[in-house]
Amino acid sequence: MPQKIGFKPIPSAIALALGLIIWFIIPVPEGVSPQAWHLLAMFVGVIAAIIGKAMPIGAISIIAIMLVAITGVTNDKPGKAMADALSSFGNPLIWLIGVAIMISRGLLKTGLGARVGYLFIGLWGKRTIGVAYSLALVELILAPITPSNTARGGGIIHPIMKSIASSYDSDPEKGTEKKMGKFLALVNYHANPISSAMFVTATAPNPLVVDLVAKATNSNIHISWGTWALAMLLPGLVAMAIMPLIIYWLYPPEIKQTPNAVAFAKERLKEQGPMTAHEKIMLVIFAVLLVLWAGIPEMIFGKSAVVNPTTTAFIGLTLLLLSGVLTWDDILKEKGAWDTITWFSALVMMATFLNKLGLITWFSGVLENSIGSLGMGWMGSCSLLLLAYLYAHYMFASTTAHITAMFAAFYAAGLALGAPPMLFALLMASSSCIMMTLTHYATGTSPVIFGSGYVTLGEWWKVGFIMSVVELIIFVVIGAVWWKILGYY
Repeated sequence: MPQKIGFKPIPSAIALALGLIIWFIIPVPEGVSPQAWHLLAMFVGVIAAIIGKAMPIGAISIIAIMLVAITGVTNDKPGKAMADALSSFGNPLIWLIGVAIMISRGLLKTGLGARVGYLFIGLWGKRTIGVAYSLALVELILAPITPSNTARGGGIIHPIMKSIASSYDSDPEKGTEKKMGKFLALVNYHANPISSAMFVTATAPNPLVVDLVAKATNSNIHISWGTWALAMLLPGLVAMAIMPLIIYWLYPPEIKQTPNAVAFAKERLKEQGPMTAHEKIMLVIFAVLLVLWAGIPEMIFGKSAVVNPTTTAFIGLTLLLLSGVLTWDDILKEKGAWDTITWFSALVMMATFLNKLGLITWFSGVLENSIGSLGMGWMGSCSLLLLAYLYAHYMFASTTAHITAMFAAFYAAGLALGAPPMLFALLMASSSCIMMTLTHYATGTSPVIFGSGYVTLGEWWKVGFIMSVVELIIFVVIGAVWWKILGYY
Protein backbone atom coordinates (compact mmCIF):
# COMPACT_ATOMS: atom_id res chain seq x y z
CA MET A 1 0.00 0.00 0.00
CA PRO A 2 1.25 3.53 -0.74
CA GLN A 3 2.51 5.38 2.30
CA LYS A 4 0.31 8.26 3.46
CA ILE A 5 1.70 11.78 3.20
CA GLY A 6 2.27 13.71 6.40
CA PHE A 7 -0.23 16.50 5.78
CA LYS A 8 -3.84 17.05 4.69
CA PRO A 9 -3.70 18.36 1.11
CA ILE A 10 -6.72 20.71 1.08
CA PRO A 11 -6.11 22.67 4.32
CA SER A 12 -2.37 22.70 3.53
CA ALA A 13 -3.06 24.14 0.08
CA ILE A 14 -5.36 26.81 1.55
CA ALA A 15 -2.75 27.79 4.16
CA LEU A 16 0.00 27.93 1.52
CA ALA A 17 -2.19 29.98 -0.84
CA LEU A 18 -3.01 32.52 1.87
CA GLY A 19 0.66 32.93 2.73
CA LEU A 20 1.71 33.33 -0.90
CA ILE A 21 -1.07 35.83 -1.66
CA ILE A 22 -0.01 38.07 1.23
CA TRP A 23 3.71 37.71 0.39
CA PHE A 24 3.58 38.21 -3.40
CA ILE A 25 0.23 39.70 -4.42
CA ILE A 26 -1.01 42.10 -1.72
CA PRO A 27 1.15 45.26 -1.75
CA VAL A 28 3.07 46.06 1.40
CA PRO A 29 1.05 48.80 3.16
CA GLU A 30 2.61 52.16 3.84
CA GLY A 31 4.29 52.18 7.23
CA VAL A 32 5.04 48.44 7.19
CA SER A 33 8.48 47.00 6.41
CA PRO A 34 8.76 44.19 3.82
CA GLN A 35 10.23 41.92 6.54
CA ALA A 36 7.20 42.47 8.79
CA TRP A 37 4.81 41.84 5.88
CA HIS A 38 6.58 38.64 4.89
CA LEU A 39 6.53 37.39 8.47
CA LEU A 40 2.80 38.20 8.55
CA ALA A 41 2.36 36.08 5.41
CA MET A 42 4.01 33.11 7.14
CA PHE A 43 2.09 33.76 10.34
CA VAL A 44 -1.29 33.80 8.56
CA GLY A 45 -0.34 30.61 6.74
CA VAL A 46 0.61 28.93 10.03
CA ILE A 47 -2.62 30.01 11.77
CA ALA A 48 -4.67 28.82 8.78
CA ALA A 49 -2.87 25.45 8.89
CA ILE A 50 -3.60 25.15 12.63
CA ILE A 51 -7.28 26.04 12.14
CA GLY A 52 -7.58 23.59 9.24
CA LYS A 53 -5.62 20.93 11.13
CA ALA A 54 -3.34 20.44 8.13
CA MET A 55 -0.87 18.71 10.43
CA PRO A 56 -0.46 18.30 14.20
CA ILE A 57 0.21 21.72 15.70
CA GLY A 58 3.71 20.69 16.84
CA ALA A 59 4.64 19.65 13.28
CA ILE A 60 3.28 22.93 11.89
CA SER A 61 5.38 24.77 14.47
CA ILE A 62 8.57 23.00 13.37
CA ILE A 63 7.84 24.16 9.82
CA ALA A 64 7.24 27.70 11.09
CA ILE A 65 10.60 27.72 12.87
CA MET A 66 12.29 26.50 9.68
CA LEU A 67 10.58 29.16 7.55
CA VAL A 68 11.59 32.02 9.85
CA ALA A 69 15.18 30.77 9.86
CA ILE A 70 15.50 30.13 6.12
CA THR A 71 13.77 33.31 4.90
CA GLY A 72 15.79 35.58 7.18
CA VAL A 73 12.85 37.87 7.87
CA THR A 74 14.18 38.66 11.34
CA ASN A 75 17.88 38.83 10.41
CA ASP A 76 19.77 38.52 7.13
CA LYS A 77 22.56 36.54 8.79
CA PRO A 78 21.67 32.80 8.73
CA GLY A 79 23.09 32.02 12.17
CA LYS A 80 21.27 34.89 13.85
CA ALA A 81 18.07 34.10 11.94
CA MET A 82 18.19 30.55 13.33
CA ALA A 83 18.84 31.90 16.80
CA ASP A 84 15.81 34.18 16.43
CA ALA A 85 13.66 31.27 15.28
CA LEU A 86 14.61 29.29 18.40
CA SER A 87 14.62 32.27 20.78
CA SER A 88 11.34 31.50 22.58
CA PHE A 89 12.49 28.07 23.74
CA GLY A 90 14.18 29.98 26.56
CA ASN A 91 10.96 31.73 27.60
CA PRO A 92 10.23 30.84 31.27
CA LEU A 93 6.45 31.11 30.78
CA ILE A 94 6.55 28.38 28.15
CA TRP A 95 8.45 26.06 30.46
CA LEU A 96 6.03 26.92 33.29
CA ILE A 97 3.17 25.43 31.30
CA GLY A 98 5.19 22.50 29.94
CA VAL A 99 6.43 21.45 33.39
CA ALA A 100 2.99 21.99 34.95
CA ILE A 101 1.52 19.57 32.41
CA MET A 102 4.17 17.04 33.44
CA ILE A 103 3.24 17.59 37.10
CA SER A 104 -0.46 17.10 36.35
CA ARG A 105 0.33 13.58 35.13
CA GLY A 106 0.76 12.74 38.81
CA LEU A 107 -2.96 13.40 39.40
CA LEU A 108 -3.85 10.74 36.85
CA LYS A 109 -1.14 8.25 37.76
CA THR A 110 -1.79 8.29 41.50
CA GLY A 111 -5.59 8.47 41.13
CA LEU A 112 -5.72 11.55 43.37
CA GLY A 113 -7.79 13.52 40.85
CA ALA A 114 -10.50 10.85 40.70
CA ARG A 115 -10.43 10.43 44.49
CA VAL A 116 -11.11 14.14 44.99
CA GLY A 117 -14.04 13.90 42.57
CA TYR A 118 -15.62 10.93 44.30
CA LEU A 119 -15.12 12.53 47.73
CA PHE A 120 -17.17 15.58 46.80
CA ILE A 121 -19.87 13.54 45.08
CA GLY A 122 -20.04 11.40 48.22
CA LEU A 123 -20.67 14.57 50.24
CA TRP A 124 -23.10 16.46 47.99
CA GLY A 125 -24.40 13.88 45.53
CA LYS A 126 -27.89 13.24 46.95
CA ARG A 127 -29.40 15.54 44.32
CA THR A 128 -28.50 15.94 40.65
CA ILE A 129 -27.73 19.63 41.21
CA GLY A 130 -25.39 18.57 44.03
CA VAL A 131 -23.56 16.20 41.67
CA ALA A 132 -23.21 19.10 39.21
CA TYR A 133 -21.72 21.42 41.83
CA SER A 134 -19.37 18.62 42.94
CA LEU A 135 -18.07 18.29 39.37
CA ALA A 136 -17.62 22.07 39.15
CA LEU A 137 -15.80 22.22 42.48
CA VAL A 138 -13.41 19.43 41.51
CA GLU A 139 -12.72 21.29 38.25
CA LEU A 140 -11.88 24.39 40.29
CA ILE A 141 -9.65 22.55 42.79
CA LEU A 142 -7.63 20.81 40.08
CA ALA A 143 -7.28 23.89 37.85
CA PRO A 144 -4.14 25.46 39.41
CA ILE A 145 -1.91 22.48 38.53
CA THR A 146 -3.56 21.17 35.36
CA PRO A 147 -2.70 23.59 32.54
CA SER A 148 -4.17 21.11 30.09
CA ASN A 149 -7.83 22.05 30.43
CA THR A 150 -8.55 19.08 28.15
CA ALA A 151 -6.87 16.66 30.56
CA ARG A 152 -8.78 18.20 33.46
CA GLY A 153 -12.28 18.46 32.01
CA GLY A 154 -12.08 15.64 29.47
CA GLY A 155 -9.59 13.24 31.03
CA ILE A 156 -10.32 13.39 34.76
CA ILE A 157 -13.84 14.75 35.30
CA HIS A 158 -15.71 13.55 32.20
CA PRO A 159 -15.23 9.81 32.93
CA ILE A 160 -16.61 10.39 36.46
CA MET A 161 -19.59 12.27 35.02
CA LYS A 162 -20.30 9.51 32.48
CA SER A 163 -20.09 6.81 35.15
CA ILE A 164 -22.65 8.60 37.32
CA ALA A 165 -25.01 9.19 34.38
CA SER A 166 -24.71 5.54 33.31
CA SER A 167 -25.51 4.36 36.82
CA TYR A 168 -28.93 6.04 36.37
CA ASP A 169 -29.34 4.57 32.87
CA SER A 170 -28.88 7.98 31.26
CA ASP A 171 -27.33 6.94 27.97
CA PRO A 172 -27.52 8.79 24.61
CA GLU A 173 -27.48 5.46 22.75
CA LYS A 174 -30.70 4.51 24.55
CA GLY A 175 -32.25 7.96 24.06
CA THR A 176 -32.25 8.55 27.82
CA GLU A 177 -29.73 11.38 27.95
CA LYS A 178 -32.35 13.78 29.36
CA LYS A 179 -32.53 11.80 32.60
CA MET A 180 -29.40 13.60 33.80
CA GLY A 181 -26.57 13.05 31.32
CA LYS A 182 -27.33 16.12 29.18
CA PHE A 183 -27.40 18.41 32.21
CA LEU A 184 -24.24 16.94 33.79
CA ALA A 185 -22.33 16.97 30.48
CA LEU A 186 -23.08 20.66 29.97
CA VAL A 187 -22.01 21.47 33.54
CA ASN A 188 -18.91 19.30 33.08
CA TYR A 189 -17.99 21.37 30.03
CA HIS A 190 -18.93 24.88 31.12
CA ALA A 191 -17.04 24.59 34.40
CA ASN A 192 -13.92 24.19 32.23
CA PRO A 193 -13.69 27.70 30.68
CA ILE A 194 -14.52 29.34 34.02
CA SER A 195 -11.80 27.45 35.92
CA SER A 196 -9.41 28.14 33.02
CA ALA A 197 -9.92 31.87 33.55
CA MET A 198 -9.12 31.72 37.26
CA PHE A 199 -5.42 30.75 37.28
CA VAL A 200 -2.45 31.44 35.00
CA THR A 201 -1.66 27.73 35.16
CA ALA A 202 -5.22 26.54 34.42
CA THR A 203 -4.86 26.48 30.63
CA ALA A 204 -1.85 26.63 28.33
CA PRO A 205 -2.59 29.96 26.55
CA ASN A 206 -2.86 32.03 29.77
CA PRO A 207 0.92 32.62 30.08
CA LEU A 208 0.84 33.78 26.46
CA VAL A 209 -1.65 36.46 27.52
CA VAL A 210 0.67 37.47 30.38
CA ASP A 211 3.59 37.68 27.95
CA LEU A 212 1.66 39.74 25.36
CA VAL A 213 0.43 42.19 28.00
CA ALA A 214 3.97 42.66 29.32
CA LYS A 215 5.33 43.29 25.83
CA ALA A 216 2.52 45.72 24.95
CA THR A 217 3.18 47.79 28.09
CA ASN A 218 6.99 47.58 27.98
CA SER A 219 6.84 45.39 31.10
CA ASN A 220 5.01 48.08 33.10
CA ILE A 221 2.31 45.48 33.65
CA HIS A 222 3.44 41.97 34.48
CA ILE A 223 0.58 39.89 35.83
CA SER A 224 1.93 37.48 38.44
CA TRP A 225 0.31 34.14 39.33
CA GLY A 226 -1.05 35.62 42.56
CA THR A 227 -2.29 38.83 40.94
CA TRP A 228 -4.19 36.85 38.30
CA ALA A 229 -5.68 34.44 40.85
CA LEU A 230 -6.85 37.26 43.15
CA ALA A 231 -8.27 39.27 40.25
CA MET A 232 -10.28 36.36 38.87
CA LEU A 233 -11.35 34.97 42.27
CA LEU A 234 -14.62 36.84 42.82
CA PRO A 235 -15.99 36.97 39.24
CA GLY A 236 -14.86 33.37 38.70
CA LEU A 237 -16.62 32.09 41.83
CA VAL A 238 -19.79 33.99 40.92
CA ALA A 239 -19.73 32.56 37.40
CA MET A 240 -19.10 29.04 38.73
CA ALA A 241 -21.99 29.38 41.21
CA ILE A 242 -24.49 30.66 38.64
CA MET A 243 -23.54 28.40 35.71
CA PRO A 244 -25.16 25.11 36.93
CA LEU A 245 -28.38 26.97 37.82
CA ILE A 246 -28.67 28.46 34.32
CA ILE A 247 -28.08 25.08 32.68
CA TYR A 248 -30.55 23.49 35.13
CA TRP A 249 -33.14 26.06 34.01
CA LEU A 250 -32.39 25.47 30.30
CA TYR A 251 -32.20 21.66 30.44
CA PRO A 252 -33.57 20.39 33.75
CA PRO A 253 -32.70 16.74 34.42
CA GLU A 254 -35.62 14.33 34.61
CA ILE A 255 -34.04 12.72 37.68
CA LYS A 256 -33.75 15.29 40.46
CA GLN A 257 -32.88 13.03 43.42
CA THR A 258 -29.71 10.92 43.21
CA PRO A 259 -29.18 8.97 46.43
CA ASN A 260 -27.42 6.25 44.45
CA ALA A 261 -24.71 8.72 43.41
CA VAL A 262 -23.47 8.88 47.00
CA ALA A 263 -23.36 5.09 47.24
CA PHE A 264 -21.71 4.92 43.81
CA ALA A 265 -18.99 7.40 44.84
CA LYS A 266 -18.38 5.62 48.14
CA GLU A 267 -18.12 2.29 46.31
CA ARG A 268 -15.51 3.73 43.97
CA LEU A 269 -13.57 5.15 46.92
CA LYS A 270 -13.73 1.74 48.58
CA GLU A 271 -12.31 0.17 45.41
CA GLN A 272 -9.47 2.71 45.47
CA GLY A 273 -8.73 1.83 49.10
CA PRO A 274 -6.87 4.07 51.55
CA MET A 275 -4.75 6.92 50.19
CA THR A 276 -1.45 5.55 48.96
CA ALA A 277 1.89 7.06 49.91
CA HIS A 278 2.21 8.49 46.40
CA GLU A 279 -1.20 10.14 46.65
CA LYS A 280 -0.20 11.77 49.94
CA ILE A 281 3.08 12.99 48.44
CA MET A 282 1.16 14.36 45.44
CA LEU A 283 -1.19 16.20 47.78
CA VAL A 284 1.69 17.75 49.75
CA ILE A 285 3.47 18.84 46.56
CA PHE A 286 0.18 20.30 45.31
CA ALA A 287 0.02 22.39 48.51
CA VAL A 288 3.67 23.48 48.18
CA LEU A 289 3.07 24.63 44.60
CA LEU A 290 0.01 26.66 45.58
CA VAL A 291 1.86 28.32 48.48
CA LEU A 292 4.81 29.30 46.28
CA TRP A 293 2.72 30.38 43.28
CA ALA A 294 0.52 32.50 45.54
CA GLY A 295 3.63 34.35 46.77
CA ILE A 296 3.07 33.51 50.44
CA PRO A 297 6.82 33.31 51.30
CA GLU A 298 7.24 36.83 49.91
CA MET A 299 4.32 38.06 52.03
CA ILE A 300 5.90 36.61 55.18
CA PHE A 301 9.64 37.08 54.62
CA GLY A 302 9.84 39.89 52.05
CA LYS A 303 11.42 40.22 48.61
CA SER A 304 14.34 37.93 49.46
CA ALA A 305 11.93 34.96 49.61
CA VAL A 306 10.46 35.44 46.13
CA VAL A 307 10.39 32.24 44.08
CA ASN A 308 9.90 32.55 40.33
CA PRO A 309 6.72 30.74 39.11
CA THR A 310 8.68 28.62 36.62
CA THR A 311 11.25 27.78 39.30
CA THR A 312 8.31 26.68 41.47
CA ALA A 313 7.12 24.34 38.73
CA PHE A 314 10.59 22.81 38.46
CA ILE A 315 10.69 22.39 42.26
CA GLY A 316 7.41 20.47 42.09
CA LEU A 317 8.58 18.24 39.25
CA THR A 318 11.90 17.60 41.00
CA LEU A 319 10.10 16.49 44.17
CA LEU A 320 7.85 14.16 42.18
CA LEU A 321 10.89 12.59 40.49
CA LEU A 322 12.88 12.25 43.72
CA SER A 323 9.92 10.68 45.54
CA GLY A 324 9.24 8.22 42.73
CA VAL A 325 5.68 9.46 42.18
CA LEU A 326 6.76 10.14 38.61
CA THR A 327 9.61 8.52 36.73
CA TRP A 328 11.63 9.95 33.89
CA ASP A 329 9.80 7.53 31.60
CA ASP A 330 6.53 9.14 32.72
CA ILE A 331 7.93 12.54 31.76
CA LEU A 332 9.15 11.29 28.37
CA LYS A 333 5.72 9.81 27.69
CA GLU A 334 3.96 13.07 28.51
CA LYS A 335 3.69 14.00 24.85
CA GLY A 336 1.29 16.84 25.54
CA ALA A 337 3.93 18.71 27.53
CA TRP A 338 6.67 18.42 24.91
CA ASP A 339 4.17 19.22 22.17
CA THR A 340 3.03 22.34 24.05
CA ILE A 341 6.61 23.55 24.57
CA THR A 342 7.24 23.17 20.83
CA TRP A 343 4.15 24.88 19.43
CA PHE A 344 4.04 27.47 22.19
CA SER A 345 7.65 28.46 21.46
CA ALA A 346 7.02 28.78 17.73
CA LEU A 347 3.87 30.88 18.07
CA VAL A 348 5.33 33.14 20.77
CA MET A 349 8.44 33.63 18.61
CA MET A 350 6.40 34.71 15.59
CA ALA A 351 4.17 36.99 17.65
CA THR A 352 7.23 38.54 19.33
CA PHE A 353 8.91 39.39 16.04
CA LEU A 354 5.68 40.69 14.49
CA ASN A 355 5.72 43.13 17.39
CA LYS A 356 9.43 43.92 17.10
CA LEU A 357 9.11 44.54 13.36
CA GLY A 358 6.25 47.00 13.95
CA LEU A 359 3.38 45.03 12.42
CA ILE A 360 1.31 44.92 15.62
CA THR A 361 1.75 48.67 16.13
CA TRP A 362 0.58 49.29 12.57
CA PHE A 363 -2.45 47.00 12.82
CA SER A 364 -3.50 48.35 16.22
CA GLY A 365 -3.27 51.84 14.68
CA VAL A 366 -5.65 50.77 11.91
CA LEU A 367 -8.08 49.40 14.52
CA GLU A 368 -7.71 52.54 16.63
CA ASN A 369 -8.45 54.87 13.71
CA SER A 370 -11.37 52.78 12.46
CA ILE A 371 -13.10 52.48 15.83
CA GLY A 372 -12.00 55.88 17.14
CA SER A 373 -13.69 57.56 14.17
CA LEU A 374 -17.04 56.31 15.49
CA GLY A 375 -16.76 58.76 18.39
CA MET A 376 -17.92 56.34 21.09
CA GLY A 377 -15.30 57.20 23.74
CA TRP A 378 -12.91 54.66 25.20
CA MET A 379 -15.60 52.64 26.98
CA GLY A 380 -17.74 52.17 23.88
CA SER A 381 -14.74 51.61 21.63
CA CYS A 382 -13.15 49.04 23.92
CA SER A 383 -16.49 47.27 24.39
CA LEU A 384 -16.67 46.88 20.62
CA LEU A 385 -13.08 45.58 20.55
CA LEU A 386 -13.83 43.10 23.34
CA LEU A 387 -16.96 41.75 21.62
CA ALA A 388 -15.21 41.44 18.26
CA TYR A 389 -12.28 39.65 19.88
CA LEU A 390 -14.46 37.20 21.85
CA TYR A 391 -16.96 36.26 19.12
CA ALA A 392 -14.28 35.94 16.45
CA HIS A 393 -13.68 32.59 18.15
CA TYR A 394 -16.46 31.10 16.05
CA MET A 395 -13.80 31.07 13.32
CA PHE A 396 -11.12 29.40 15.45
CA ALA A 397 -10.60 25.79 16.53
CA SER A 398 -7.65 26.73 18.72
CA THR A 399 -7.66 29.14 21.64
CA THR A 400 -3.91 29.56 21.31
CA ALA A 401 -4.15 30.37 17.61
CA HIS A 402 -6.86 32.94 18.31
CA ILE A 403 -4.90 34.64 21.09
CA THR A 404 -1.70 34.63 19.05
CA ALA A 405 -3.43 36.08 16.02
CA MET A 406 -5.54 38.80 17.63
CA PHE A 407 -4.74 39.58 21.28
CA ALA A 408 -1.73 41.88 20.86
CA ALA A 409 -3.30 44.11 18.21
CA PHE A 410 -6.67 44.39 19.96
CA TYR A 411 -5.05 45.09 23.33
CA ALA A 412 -2.76 47.75 21.85
CA ALA A 413 -5.72 49.37 20.09
CA GLY A 414 -7.64 49.47 23.38
CA LEU A 415 -4.73 51.19 25.13
CA ALA A 416 -4.45 53.71 22.32
CA LEU A 417 -8.17 54.45 22.64
CA GLY A 418 -7.67 55.29 26.32
CA ALA A 419 -8.55 52.10 28.22
CA PRO A 420 -6.90 51.69 31.67
CA PRO A 421 -4.12 49.16 30.87
CA MET A 422 -4.70 46.75 33.78
CA LEU A 423 -8.50 46.84 33.48
CA PHE A 424 -8.42 46.09 29.75
CA ALA A 425 -5.74 43.43 30.23
CA LEU A 426 -7.93 41.54 32.73
CA LEU A 427 -11.03 41.89 30.54
CA MET A 428 -9.13 40.58 27.52
CA ALA A 429 -7.62 37.78 29.63
CA SER A 430 -11.01 36.62 30.92
CA SER A 431 -12.52 36.87 27.42
CA SER A 432 -9.73 34.62 26.16
CA CYS A 433 -11.24 31.83 28.28
CA ILE A 434 -14.92 32.80 28.02
CA MET A 435 -14.68 32.28 24.25
CA MET A 436 -14.13 28.57 24.91
CA THR A 437 -17.84 28.29 25.72
CA LEU A 438 -19.04 28.98 22.19
CA THR A 439 -18.65 25.91 19.96
CA HIS A 440 -18.07 22.18 19.94
CA TYR A 441 -14.57 22.83 18.53
CA ALA A 442 -13.64 25.85 20.68
CA THR A 443 -10.96 24.07 22.73
CA GLY A 444 -9.65 20.55 23.25
CA THR A 445 -12.19 19.71 25.95
CA SER A 446 -15.23 20.45 23.77
CA PRO A 447 -14.93 17.60 21.22
CA VAL A 448 -14.29 15.12 24.07
CA ILE A 449 -17.51 15.98 25.91
CA PHE A 450 -19.58 16.77 22.81
CA GLY A 451 -18.44 13.48 21.29
CA SER A 452 -20.01 11.53 24.14
CA GLY A 453 -23.38 12.29 22.53
CA TYR A 454 -25.37 13.71 25.45
CA VAL A 455 -25.86 17.13 23.83
CA THR A 456 -26.98 17.96 20.28
CA LEU A 457 -25.09 20.49 18.16
CA GLY A 458 -27.91 23.04 18.39
CA GLU A 459 -28.12 22.67 22.17
CA TRP A 460 -24.34 23.03 22.49
CA TRP A 461 -24.23 26.27 20.50
CA LYS A 462 -27.32 27.68 22.26
CA VAL A 463 -25.95 27.09 25.75
CA GLY A 464 -22.51 28.25 24.63
CA PHE A 465 -23.78 31.61 23.44
CA ILE A 466 -25.97 32.15 26.53
CA MET A 467 -23.10 31.30 28.89
CA SER A 468 -20.71 33.57 26.98
CA VAL A 469 -23.09 36.51 27.49
CA VAL A 470 -23.66 35.70 31.17
CA GLU A 471 -19.96 35.23 31.93
CA LEU A 472 -18.95 38.34 30.00
CA ILE A 473 -21.43 40.41 32.01
CA ILE A 474 -20.14 38.91 35.27
CA PHE A 475 -16.48 39.63 34.46
CA VAL A 476 -17.20 43.12 33.07
CA VAL A 477 -19.49 44.26 35.91
CA ILE A 478 -18.44 42.32 39.02
CA GLY A 479 -14.87 41.99 37.80
CA ALA A 480 -14.44 45.70 37.14
CA VAL A 481 -15.80 46.63 40.59
CA TRP A 482 -13.62 43.97 42.27
CA TRP A 483 -10.49 45.11 40.43
CA LYS A 484 -11.20 48.70 41.41
CA ILE A 485 -11.47 47.64 45.07
CA LEU A 486 -8.14 45.80 44.71
CA GLY A 487 -6.58 48.99 43.28
CA TYR A 488 -5.65 47.39 39.97
CA TYR A 489 -6.76 50.49 38.03
